[in-house]
Amino acid sequence: MTGIIAVTPRALSQGGHRALAALEAAGYEILFPTPGRQPTREEQLRFLPTCVGYLAGVEPISREVLTTARGLKVISRNGVGTDAIDLDAAAEFGIAVETAAGANAQGVAELAVTLMLAGLRQVPTQDATLKAGRWQRLEGREVAGRILGVIGCGQIGRRVARLGLGLGMSVRAFDAVPDPSFAPAGDFSFTTLEDLLAQADVVTLHCPPAARPVIDKEALTTVKPGAYLINTARSALVDDEAVRQALADGTLAGYATDVFGQEPPDPRELHRHPRVTMTPHIGGYTKESVERATRAAVENLLRVLSARP
Repeated sequence: MTGIIAVTPRALSQGGHRALAALEAAGYEILFPTPGRQPTREEQLRFLPTCVGYLAGVEPISREVLTTARGLKVISRNGVGTDAIDLDAAAEFGIAVETAAGANAQGVAELAVTLMLAGLRQVPTQDATLKAGRWQRLEGREVAGRILGVIGCGQIGRRVARLGLGLGMSVRAFDAVPDPSFAPAGDFSFTTLEDLLAQADVVTLHCPPAARPVIDKEALTTVKPGAYLINTARSALVDDEAVRQALADGTLAGYATDVFGQEPPDPRELHRHPRVTMTPHIGGYTKESVERATRAAVENLLRVLSARP
C-alpha cells in the first residue's frame, strides 16, 4: 500500500465514484471517514494523521488540524474555493493545495440563472401557496431588456454573462482585474461596482470573499430599487442583516442563495423571509460537474503524490 487518501465531499463519500478507482490502481487505500456529511474538526484530528492525501469538500481545514497531519502531502479540492483552508499553515508544513479549476463552472452558472428566473417569476412562492390549497397568481417580471450585473467575471461569471445575453439581457460586469479580451457579442461592458449596483435589475455574485462583504449596508444604499440579488459564490460576500433590512424596506425585491456560513445553516430570520429562496449548496452538484471535478481532483492527487519521495 502506498498510503491512505481520505475522501470527504458529500457527493462522493457515500456512493463513491468510478474515478476513485485510479487511486486504488495506484496503490492507495481510500478512506471515507464521514459518509454523506462534512467531517467535524474532531473527526479530522482523528483520521488525517494517517493520510498522505485528502480529497476535500468545503469543510474548514484549520492550522490545528494540519499541525497533526504530518504525513499529509496534498489537499485536493473537488471545487475551486480554498478560503476554508489555512493556506499559510499548509505552505509552512509543505502540504500542496490543489483545486479543480472550472470543473463546476457551468453547473453554478446555470443555477444562478435558474434562481434569477424563478425569483423574477416568483415560482417558489406560488408553488408553496398552490400546494397549500390557495390559488394565488403573482405578477412576475421578464428578463429580456433588463440589466444583469455580474460581480466577478471569472469562469463562472463569464458563463452567466453569456447566458444572460442569450436571454436578451444587457450585462454589466465588475471584476477587480477586468480582462479586455472577454467581449461577448451583445450589450456587454465592464464597469465600476458602484455603477453596476446602480444600474442592474439583477445582481449575481461570482467573486472570492474579501475582508468585508461586497453586499453590505453601504452597498445596498446604491442598489437600484427593486433589484434581485443572487449569491451562489460564498456566504461571506453578503451581510445577511443588511439584506434582511433591504428586503423589508423594498430596496431588494428578492434574494436567492445557495451558500451558507454553516451547512446545514442555523435558522435565521432572513432565511424564513417569503422573498428569500434557498438551495442546499447545489451549484456544482450536477452529474456533469461532479464528474469533471472528481476526475480533476484525482488527477491532482496522483500528480502531486507521484512527484514526492
